[in-house]
Order: sequence, then C-alpha cells, then structure tokens
Amino acid sequence: MHPETEQSPRIGFDNEAYIKEQTSSILERVELYHEKLYLEFGGKIMYDYHASRVLPGFDPNVKMQLLQELRDKTDIILCVHAGDIERKKMRADFGISYDSDALKTIDDFKEWGIEITAVVITRYTEQPQATSFKNKLERNGIRVYTHGFTKGYPMDVDLIVSDQGYGSNEYIETTKPIVVVTAPGPGSGKLGTCLSNLYHDYKRGVKAGYAKFETFPIWNLPLSHKVNIAYEAATLDLKDIVQIDHHHLEAYNIKTVNYNRDIEAFPLLKRILEKITGEESRYKSPTDMGVNRASAGIIDDTVIVEASHQEIIRRYFRCVVEYAMGLVDRDSVERAELILEKVNATVEDRKVVKPARQAAIDAAITGKGKEGMFCGAAIELKDGSIITGKNSSLMHSASSLILNASKHLAGLPDDMLLLPANIIEKVTFLKKEILTGKMVSLDLEETLIMLGISAISNPAAQLAIEKLAELRNCEVHLSHIPPPGDEAGLRKLHVNLTCDPEFSSKSLFLGN
Repeated sequence: MHPETEQSPRIGFDNEAYIKEQTSSILERVELYHEKLYLEFGGKIMYDYHASRVLPGFDPNVKMQLLQELRDKTDIILCVHAGDIERKKMRADFGISYDSDALKTIDDFKEWGIEITAVVITRYTEQPQATSFKNKLERNGIRVYTHGFTKGYPMDVDLIVSDQGYGSNEYIETTKPIVVVTAPGPGSGKLGTCLSNLYHDYKRGVKAGYAKFETFPIWNLPLSHKVNIAYEAATLDLKDIVQIDHHHLEAYNIKTVNYNRDIEAFPLLKRILEKITGEESRYKSPTDMGVNRASAGIIDDTVIVEASHQEIIRRYFRCVVEYAMGLVDRDSVERAELILEKVNATVEDRKVVKPARQAAIDAAITGKGKEGMFCGAAIELKDGSIITGKNSSLMHSASSLILNASKHLAGLPDDMLLLPANIIEKVTFLKKEILTGKMVSLDLEETLIMLGISAISNPAAQLAIEKLAELRNCEVHLSHIPPPGDEAGLRKLHVNLTCDPEFSSKSLFLGN
C-alpha cells in the first residue's frame, strides 16, 4: 500500500462530440420518414455502466441527454417481457428485477422531465405476476398495452403481416414524429412492438419507418477490436457473436460489423418491412438500419482498448460466479474462457485479484476468519494505491476493506479504530442473543450504518465518511461471493466489483 500522487482518470471518449454527431444522425433518419419514425433503443437507456466502463469518459446517461435534445419531437414506449416479470429476471448492476427496473425507469424519466407515453407488456398470456404489474401501472395512471405472441412468426410472413398477426396487437397511440421504443433489457419485444405499430400505421395511411439505435457492437470498428469483443463477453447469455455484416459487404463492398442475431434475422425483417410498406426497402443490410455514431466520440483508442480488456475479465468473473450459483450453464463459462484466450487475457491482469487472494491467505494465517472461512478483499483507488481487507470474528472482509480505504483517503492511521468496541459488542449481542443469528460479524451495510452513528461523536469517523464518495467507480475484488449485506453495500458505493466463485460460508443459506 504505497500512496501515489493523485492521477486524473484517463479519458478515451468525448461525450459532447458524440451527442452532436448522434443527434444529427437521428434527425437525418427522421427526415427520411418525416411522418413517423420508430426508433428501437437497444441496450440500456439509462445507467449504461457497461458503456462507461469500456469507453472511459462515456456518460452512462448520455442517451437521456440525447432524448432531452429531442424531447419535443419524441414519444417513449417502454416494453417489458411478461416472461421476465414472471420469472423475476434480475438486472445485475442494481440487484432488482426487470419489472422493478421498469418502475424505476418511469420514475427516472420523470426526473429528467420526460414522460413515458405507454408501457407494453409483450408475449402476454395473462400470467399472474404480469397481470399484477399491469394493474399496478394502470392504477398509477400509466397507459398499458398488452401484446401476445405473433402468429406465424418467424416463417409465415403473410400471416405475420396480417390482421391475425401484427394486426391482433393493440395499436399504441402516439402523436410525435419520433417514437423511441426501449426496455429494461434484451429480449423484451422492442422490435415486435415497432413492427406491430408500423403495420397499424400503414393501414391508417401513415407512412412510418423503422431504425435501430444500439451502441454495441460499434459497426465501424474492426471485428477484432476489444470493445466489440467486450460486447460478446457482456452477452454470453444471448450467445451473441460479432461478425462481418455480409449483407453490407455485398451491397456496398464496405466491411462493417454487427452481431449474429441481427445479421441472421435481416432477410426476414426486410421481407416483413416490404410486406408492410408495399415497396422495396431502402435498407440493404442491418448496418443500414442503425444510427449509431459511438465511434465519433472515441478520442484515445489505447484507453478504450485497455478498458475493454479489463471489462472482458470482469465479465468472465461474473459468468463463473453465476455458474457457481446455478444461474448459467457450463457452455457459458466455456465461451467466457474462449473470449479471455482470444484477447490473451488472464484474471491476474486485473490488479486487485492477487492482493485480494493474498489477503484471504493472510486471514488464514492469523486464524481469525469468521465461521472457519478465510476471506480477502482489495480495492484500487484512483491514486493507484491498492488497499486490502480481510475478515475476522468482528467483521467481513468487505467491511474491513472499506474502512481501511476510507482511512487511507482521509489520511488517518491504519490502526485507528473508527467503530467503538462497545457499539460492536452491543450489535453482536443483538444479532446473536436477541435475533438468534448464526453469523454475527458485521457485514458492509451494517458497518456503514455503525460508521454513521460513530461519526456523531468521532470526528475521524466523519472524515472517513466524507471520503466514501471517492470510492465510486474504483475496482474491487473479493476472494469469495459476497453475502447479501456486502453485495448491497458495495453496490451502493458504486464500485466495479468482481469476485472469485467461492462461497464465503459452508452454509448453503447466506441469511442471518
């Protein structure tokens, strides 16, 4: 742990240049379809932390800035897949389900001064959880539409583009020339929603169009560029592969990239669009459909390449942890391993991995590991310092780590106690004797609350609290899968967390 001079974060992406170019590109496409353009927003519309990690300098809410530029011309439709609601699919970076994320999205839009025009529950078959979600929205004054499975999809274009296919879905009323169709995550039915409304519009005499805005893969970067490979690592569950868009190559003799699902689906999508409009499509490739101009913001490719290299490693760790927890199959792990090999990466390229593992070894040497398990944690601060923490009978390694890091940033001695022993004793007594808990050492959420209480009478604790904000976006690794209180605490501190696929306890249930 050697303090170094404060370093400015290396920036590889210029948001202002990107917004200017991206807004212009969208408006150019609107001019082609001046009556109405359905613009499918792929990826995350807000809090796009993947993009901000692989494109340092990218604002994770830059799409909302774009929407504010276009606010007077835009309606917003939010799609949620009924199946995702029913199986409580989770958004990993927030630790909340996709239906909760949809509610959060509606609230977040309001904070940006933008109203959601309507919510569409796709592939709806009156699933109980989806129905409850629908009722909750409607009782809060939000327009909700339901779309079922499209008859004939994917092979029978005549049936798909008919009153029994897209025509059987409710028409979503909009009034503005741009209709942004977005969702909490992939597979939410955005494309189907666009095409259903497009069908209804043409029946009403409105010559609408369709385009797609998706940040990754970046179509005019090389196939082997690490930012595009990082996209593959981020979509292991979807089995996406970045490929040369052969449709674009054949039409224009220009090499561009796209992902396999869009390339494979393009001939069908082109036929559907031509069936709806009754004329030849202006799009000759899936690349043609896109309006993405992310490459316009790249100002330092070296920074982008290194950031993408690190993201590939993070995604590998997420995958092996999800495998240990039974959430993904072995095939996903094998793909993650192949991607690591493709970019010649090892997990030790992530600077916090070795120190975290060494801290676990140190915990074992001292013999003070809680519940007989020895856990370590490490964080890389913005000044380049590596700080570690290990577990003990008093607190989890994540708790130790954050206290050590905040003391380092506040210039406090390593051996200074921020939490009074009598408070720790009382909380331990409460957890063990009153609440009959099995795990009595302090998790991170509990530690942060106690730090806040300690700050009332301890100026050093107040100094440490004030430094917690400087941990945002720092890199953290744990030698184990964090229990709920540690995971929640680290998420609230907004650190970039990875961990080894080892459980922190021999117990299967990691509650209290």
